[in-house]
Amino acid sequence: MTTGTGEPTTGSPAPRQPTLLQACLPVVVLVGLLVLAIVRFGADATDGPIQVALLLSAAFAGLVALRDGHTVAAVADAAIGGVTTAVAAIFILLAVGGLIGTWNMAGTIPTIVYWGIGLLGPTWFYLASAVICGLVGLVTGSSWTTAGTLGVAFVAMANVLGLSAAVAAGAVICGAYFGDKMTPLSETTILVPKLVGGGLTVGAHLRNMIWTAGPAFGISLVAFLILGLRAEPNGAVPTDDAQRALASVFHISWVNLLPLALLAAFALLRVPPFLAILGSAVFAGVLAPFTQGPAVRAFVDEPDASAFATGVDAIFTAMATGFVSDSGNDKVDVLFSRGGMTSLLTTIWLILGALSFAAVCEHAGFLARLLAPVVGWARNRGRLVLAATTAGIGLNVVAGDQYVADVLPARMFRAEFARRGLAPEVLSRSVEDSGTVTSVLVPWNTCGAYISGVLGVATGAYLPYCFFNLVSPVLNVVFGFIGFKTPHAAGPESGPDG
Repeated sequence: MTTGTGEPTTGSPAPRQPTLLQACLPVVVLVGLLVLAIVRFGADATDGPIQVALLLSAAFAGLVALRDGHTVAAVADAAIGGVTTAVAAIFILLAVGGLIGTWNMAGTIPTIVYWGIGLLGPTWFYLASAVICGLVGLVTGSSWTTAGTLGVAFVAMANVLGLSAAVAAGAVICGAYFGDKMTPLSETTILVPKLVGGGLTVGAHLRNMIWTAGPAFGISLVAFLILGLRAEPNGAVPTDDAQRALASVFHISWVNLLPLALLAAFALLRVPPFLAILGSAVFAGVLAPFTQGPAVRAFVDEPDASAFATGVDAIFTAMATGFVSDSGNDKVDVLFSRGGMTSLLTTIWLILGALSFAAVCEHAGFLARLLAPVVGWARNRGRLVLAATTAGIGLNVVAGDQYVADVLPARMFRAEFARRGLAPEVLSRSVEDSGTVTSVLVPWNTCGAYISGVLGVATGAYLPYCFFNLVSPVLNVVFGFIGFKTPHAAGPESGPDG
C-alpha cells in the first residue's frame, strides 16, 4: 500500500538511506555525459546534447533511487515537482522572448543603441554598462529583467562599437547581479534570511553582504575601466555612420522609449515580473505600427493587408518567432533580427532537464548525503564558511538551479553555524556569495541558460569577465578565515580562530 505521493506507508519498508557511493554515482554519470557532450559538440552543446545528458542523468538517478526502495510513482512525482518549481521562470523566459521581438520592432532597442553609442565611447563603455545595470538592478530587484532589457541593448552597442560582446555581457552580468543582490526588492535577498532563520532581518543581511559585494563590485569596475582603456575596437563603424544607418531603418524618437518607461513603472509598482514584461512587450507591439510603419510593413510583407491586419500579424509574429529586419542594411538587420518566444525554447529544455535531475537527487537524499561529509569536515570557522560556500557553488553545478543552491546549504549548515555561535548573517552571506552569484556561470544552470539565451553570448565566453561573480565567493571565504565581519550571534565580531 502506498500514499498519494507513491511512497510506502508505515506498513511497508521505508526507502533506504543512500550510501556515499550511491549518492556520488549520479553526479559522476552527469559529469561524464556533460564532458562528452562538450568535447564532441563544443559551442553547440547547449543546442541539445547537454539537455540530453541532463535527462539521461536524471533517469540514471531515478534507477538508483528505485534500488534504494523509492517507488516509481514517488520518483516520478519528485521529477514533476522539480519541474513545476520552474514554471514561473519559464513564463518569464517566454515573456522576455516576446519583449525582445517587439522592442526591436518598435525601435526601443535600436533607439537605446543609437543614443548609447553617441554618449558612450569605447573607453568608458564597459564601466558604464556595469554601473547602469547595477542601478537598474537595484531599482527592479531582478537580474533577469535587467539583462533581458538593457543588457540586450548593451551587447548590441558593443557590436556596433567594435568591442567584445563577451566583455560587455560580463559587465551587464556584474552590474545586474550586484544590483539584484543588494536590494531589498530581490526575491533571493528576501528568501535567504528566512531560510537561515535565527531572527535575521533583510536589513541585517544586506548590511553584512556589502562587505563582500562592495569590494567585489569595486574590483569589477576597475577591471572594466582597464579593459576599456586597453580596448582596440575591431571592425567598428564610425559613430556618425552607425547612427545614420540606424536612422535609415528605424524612426529614432523618445516615443520609442515608452515601453521601457512602462516596464520601469511596473517594476516600481511591484507588478509580478511575468505580467510586467509581457505587458511592456504587448504595448511595444501596439506602438510599433505607429512609430515604425515602414519596418513593420516590410516585416509582415503583405502589401494587400489592411493596416489593422498588418499590426495584428506583426505583434503575433514578433512575439512568437521574433522580429526580422529586412532593410537591406546587413549590419543593422543582423543586430535587430532577434527575439520571439521560440528563440528560448532550447533554454527552457535545458532548465527542465537540470531541474528534473536536481529534484530526483534531492528526493532520494543524494544531495544531503553528499553534503554531510562536508559539514563534518568543517571543524573551525574558516572551514565552515568555506564548506558552505563550496556547497553553494557545487550545487549550482550539480543541481543546475540557483534556488537549490540557496535552499540546501541554508538548511544543512544553519544548525552548525548556530552551534559554533556564529551570527546567522555569516551563513546568509555565504549562501548569497555562492549559490546566488555563481549560478550564472554554469551553462546548464537555470540562470546561466537564461542569461546566455537572452544576451546571445555563450556562458564560457562571458565567464572570465564576470569579476563580481568570481570575486564575491573568494572574499567571503577569506573573511571567514581571518575573522573579518564574521560576527558571533551575541554581537561582537569573531577573532581569527572563531
